[in-house]
Formats: sequence, C-alpha cells, structure tokens
Amino acid sequence: MTDKELDPALQKIVAAQATGEDEEDIEIPGWWVERLHAGYRQMLKIDKLLYDSKTKEQRIRVFENPTFGRVLTLDDILQTTERDEFIYHEMMAHVPMLAHGAAHSVLIIGGGDGGVLREVVKYRAVGRIVQVEIDAEVIEFSKTYLPMISDGAFDDPRYELVVADGARYVAEAEETFDVIIVDSTDPVGPGVVLFSEEFYRNCKARLAEGGVIVTQNGVPFTQADELVHTMSVFRKLFVDHTCYTACVPGYAGGALAIGWGTNDTELRAVPLEVLKRRYEAEKLKTRYYTPEVHKAAFALPKYIKDLIP
Repeated sequence: MTDKELDPALQKIVAAQATGEDEEDIEIPGWWVERLHAGYRQMLKIDKLLYDSKTKEQRIRVFENPTFGRVLTLDDILQTTERDEFIYHEMMAHVPMLAHGAAHSVLIIGGGDGGVLREVVKYRAVGRIVQVEIDAEVIEFSKTYLPMISDGAFDDPRYELVVADGARYVAEAEETFDVIIVDSTDPVGPGVVLFSEEFYRNCKARLAEGGVIVTQNGVPFTQADELVHTMSVFRKLFVDHTCYTACVPGYAGGALAIGWGTNDTELRAVPLEVLKRRYEAEKLKTRYYTPEVHKAAFALPKYIKDLIP
C-alpha cells in the first residue's frame, strides 16, 4: 500500500475524531490497526491474511508481516509474533524456573500458542505440566499456523491440557504447583477475570511451599493501572512482590512488565553463579535469556519502580 493510498484512510480517521464519531470500525486496507490504548495506535502491514475467525470467546487472526513474520492477534490486540516471541516466552518461563531451581510441577494459565510450554518442557525434573486454556481453538490453530512457536511441545507426555476458565480452575482445583505462569491476554474480554484479586488469591492457594507465580502485566508506560493493581494485590498476598521487565518489540510503548510473587525471599536473591550452574546443567539454549539478563531484569527504571506499592 502506497502513502497515497494510506492517506485517505488516515484522513477518515482524523475526520471521525474531529466530529466525535466512532473511528473504531474504520478499516485501513492492507493494514492491521491495534487500538488498545486511547490516543495511540500501532499499525502492521498485512502481506497475507492466513486466518480470521471469530469464536464464541474471541476473534482470532494470523497474518504475515514483513518485519515480524507471522503475527497472532486476539480481538485485534497483538499477542505474539514469529520474530520476537522468544523474548517473551523465555523470560516468562526461565526466570521463575531457574529461580526456583527444583520445580516438579508447573501450571500455565493461558498461553495457547505453546511458547511458554516449549520452554518449560526443557526442564528434565518437571514431572507434570498443566495448561488451562479457555479456548481450545487457539491451541489447534496455533499448531497449524504457528507451529514454530510450540515446536512440538504439545506432544510432551508430561503435558495435560484443561479446556476451562483459568479463574474457575484455580478456584476449584486441589493440587498445588511449584511454579504458576499466567500467560494471559490484556484485561479485555475473557482476560479481565485473570487480573482480579479473587483470581490471584486462588492462585496463591495453588502454590506449593516455596513456589512462585509470574504474570503478564502489560507495558507500564501505557498500562500503568494494570501493574499497579496486580502489585497492590500481590502486596497483600506475598512476602516478596515486584516485577521484572523484558523488551519485546511488538508490544508498543516500552518494556513489558512481568509480575512476580512468592513467599520465599531467597528465590529472587539466587546468586548469579547459581543461576549459571542451573542454566548449564539444564543445557538450555536461549536467544534472549541469560543468567545475567535474569538478574538485571529486576533492576527497574524509576518510573516502573514507583508503580509498585
């Protein structure tokens, strides 16, 4: 699409905004527009639309982009891309797993693309991995359209899929887990409940002694309320509550925050040399995560640190 073709579409949006009309439904041919934040838009060129289907839960789309490769969106909010997914998934999985050091059971809530699962199955000591996904179609189409993300992890014999609401699962389950990874969407639509205080309290009840929970908490620069809320609840629930960050290019607005909650204060303080030994013992192959990055990720910029009560 040329600049001359793009200009009329943008002019429509500007005109709608000027008259107070709703510009949410204005399409820009050949482009995907993320309207997650008020007054801020992210656009990605659609070279080829591979999948577009609206389930009873959400609208799922996959398309190819010249910069990010294959792109997955849910309800027109970017979830992951082929080019940068490794950053998000490695930091969501390896930070809690290597900090714990002896996890035998892992609960993944969400994460239908299989990226977090792909990293968790690398740990030989893990005997059970439960993934709770509200929409089974997300997993099925991820296997078809984004197989490079799960990389065969769905076939691991330790893996168990539960198709259910994550909030209901942690409220009703009885077993506990060493590590809980909440790989949720943003607090929009079905994802809202996964940011509630009740959900977090029930997650704590599912943590084994010495366990740790990590949560997707958006980009603090544009979604400060999301992190403030989670950290306010974590302050009530955990002795050690904070977040760490990762820079994921596809997530507009700056560094991504990943919430951290545990009652074992030793986990965040694991020495660098110990993390290195654990990393090498697992023979991990990563593209973003390193033990040094692990330690540095908890050193927060002041604007983020100020959001943590």
